[in-house]
This record gives sequence, structure tokens and C-alpha cells, in this order.
Amino acid sequence: MVAEDVVAALVAELGAHQVVSDPHVAASYAHDEAEWAPCGTPAAVVRPRSTQEVAATVAVCARLGVPLVGRGAGTGLSGAANSGEGWVVVSFERMNAIVEIDPAEATATVQPGVVNDDLRAAAAEKGLWYPPDPASSPWSTIGGNVSTNAGGLCCVKYGVTRDYVLGLEAVVGSGDVVRLGRRTAKGVTGYDLCGLMVGAEGTLGLVTEVTLRLRPLRQGPQHTVVGYFDTLAQAGAAVAAVAAAGVVPSALELIDEFCLRAVDEWKNMGLAAEGAGLLLGRSDAPGEAGIAEAQQILACFEGAGATFATRSTDSQEAEALFAARRLAYPALERLGPLLTEDVCVPRAQVPQMLERIEAAGRRFDTRIGNIAHAGDGNLHPLFIVPAGDEAAKARAQEAFEVIVDEAIALGGTVTGEHGVGVLKKRGAAAELGPRVLEMHQAVKSALDPLGIFNPGKVFG
Repeated sequence: MVAEDVVAALVAELGAHQVVSDPHVAASYAHDEAEWAPCGTPAAVVRPRSTQEVAATVAVCARLGVPLVGRGAGTGLSGAANSGEGWVVVSFERMNAIVEIDPAEATATVQPGVVNDDLRAAAAEKGLWYPPDPASSPWSTIGGNVSTNAGGLCCVKYGVTRDYVLGLEAVVGSGDVVRLGRRTAKGVTGYDLCGLMVGAEGTLGLVTEVTLRLRPLRQGPQHTVVGYFDTLAQAGAAVAAVAAAGVVPSALELIDEFCLRAVDEWKNMGLAAEGAGLLLGRSDAPGEAGIAEAQQILACFEGAGATFATRSTDSQEAEALFAARRLAYPALERLGPLLTEDVCVPRAQVPQMLERIEAAGRRFDTRIGNIAHAGDGNLHPLFIVPAGDEAAKARAQEAFEVIVDEAIALGGTVTGEHGVGVLKKRGAAAELGPRVLEMHQAVKSALDPLGIFNPGKVFG
């Protein structure tokens, strides 16, 4: 099927104003932020305004046998939203309505193109809160968050996207529209097909509407604890100590010295660490309980060998530190091509995993920065290579694969929140094993019998 035929069929069904076929424009929709993941130029980009137009698009692709991939804001880091050559990209940029926020039921119903922070702001106006907060929350969309089961800084205490998805509408098969899940607080009818769609990275269908659980808006001050450490292993030991103490912080984040200095050089924030790493702990427990919890975190930091640790009493300073954590990735992007790892290990194994990451960097002569949602063991090693240095890129990719294997060896997983996409397919197969991989493939074949939804991703 040639691109012109695909475009003609889509235009006949949807109208020319919904279909982008200019190759230069289409190329800008071809990939997400996973710079090292392969992609091809789409035959067309469809920008639907409704579920019916998504269904019509899927029906055309099913009839012609053309693969398609959904796209939110393109902030993904695994290549899950990347197009293959001659595919159709379905961009949800125009489906960005907050359909309803229901204070009585504490739910929000939104289209997939709604930006995470925009939903959080709208919920706050109703005295409600949507907790999942990936670092990309100012730009990433709910549809993309659902696709990858995104987490974020708050997930150590409040969970990830799947914990908040009550129900959804999706286009599946040859263009059928289905509703999965529920709108009620409880419901156990049938298999959890709604949960199955969350984190499926668009391989089972296209999500066109989501109903999300909300929580009451947090009240009162949050208490931030700052700790500097001479080694990343010591910082990891502090994380393990917090877990062993039974403390559940609302955030526990790691930034190494390299990442913090990159943020300083970019934003001149004056936050560079005197040591190998900085831990940021936070408690949002109310009243005296929050102060007591912060003191426990502080004691864990000090007991693990922090060179300096304190409970911050300056809210602006505390917010600046957490802002630096969110800015670490774009700050490192300025230094050269960036490969982002995303492994998750049991919290007790965080010190050992950090040591193994550093060992991989030395073994392959690769500069690795480290940021982490350390409180739940979700580590994000960042590989920086000079632009155009293919030998350095090859070494970084080797280190990347070794770190994946080390995470599995420590009882962890190859991805905590970024997804498998195309970068983690080998690691995912190693983690799942042959029989479980067959089960995944059987589900894919049952729900996508024509094989048109994001083929070749995750395990295909």
C-alpha cells in the first residue's frame, strides 16, 4: 500500500482538514523523546476531534492493513510512540477537553489530549487532586500517561496512573468503540480489561476518553528533608533505611552531583551538591505527624552517613530543590545526545543497584548521571555522549543493556514507568520469560487480530 492511497482513503473518510500528508510536517510527528530509538516517516498524521473520527481512522487502517500508532505530546522516552515507515500517526492534540469533574464522586472524565498539569489545576479548583505527576507533567498528556502507566515524584506514596483509572473508552479491533471499567467506586464484573489497556503502550487499541479517580486536595504545609552524601551507595543506604523504618514519604528523590551541576549551569540556581549525591525527602502528613515523619527521614539520612542533612524551613528553597529534580533531564539534554534508563529494584537493593550503575559507567567509559524516584526504587541513569561520537554511543548502549540485566538480577524490572517501547524489548523478554511472553502475545493477537496497533513494540 503506497502512501498516496492511504492518504486518499483517509481524506475520503475524514476530510482533508483532518489529515496531514506533507512529509516534512509528518516527520515532526514520527518519534518521541527517545532520541536513540528508530522511527520511520508516517504516510499520514490524523488529528481527530472525536471518538467517531478515531474509529473511522482505525477502520480505514484495518481495511488497508496499515499500522497505526497513537501520539500524545511526544514526551515518551522509550520509542513507544514512534512511527514505522508508512504508518498512520493518530495525534490526540485536538481531543483535549476536560469533559467533567464530579466533586461528589471525586472523579474526572477527560479526553486523551488533556495535559497532566492542566487536569491537576482544574481539579484543584474543585478542592480535588490528581496525584500522578511525571517530570513531564507540564507537557505530557493523560492519554500518554495511561499508555505508559506513568508515575512520578508522588508515586512512592500515592501510586501510579493505573491506580487512578476507573474506566475508559477505546477504539479496538477494526474500529469498534468499547467502554471498559466503571465509574463507580467499586466493581468486579468480568476481567480487568481496563487495567489491561493501561500501560499497553497503544498495542491493544486507542484510548479516546478516561475516567480518573481523584483525591481531596492536600492541606497544610509539607516538610522537606535535604541530605548530601559522599557516595551514591550511602544515599542508597539512606533510601533503604527509610523503607526499613516504615516511613512512607510523599516523595523521596535522588539527584547526583553531575545532574545538579548541569541544572546550575543552565538555570544558575546555586544548588550544586558538595558530594556525590543529594536526597530530597518530603512528608505531607498533617500536623505534628508530618514533623515527626520528617524527623524520622532526617535520622535515616544521618544514620546512613550524610555529610549534611537538615529539615528545610524555607518553603521557597524546598520548592527550588524539587524544581531542580524536574529540570535534571532537560539540563542534561543540552550536553549532548541522551539515552535514558528506567529500571526499578526493591528498595533494599537501591544501594547495590547504584553501585552497579557506577561500575557499568567505568567498565564502558561512559558518563552516567543519576536521578531517581528513590523512594520506590525507580532509578533513571542518564547516558550522555558527545554528538557524532559513534564509538561513545555504542559503549553507552552496551552499558544500558548491562544495567537492564543487573536490575533483573536484583529482582527488579526493566521499566518502572517509561515503558518498553522499542528500547527495552530484549530486556522485557528476559524479564518475562518465554511462557509469560507467549501469554502477552496471545492477548495481543486476541484483541488486535489484524496486528495494526503499534506493531513491533513492547514484545512484538
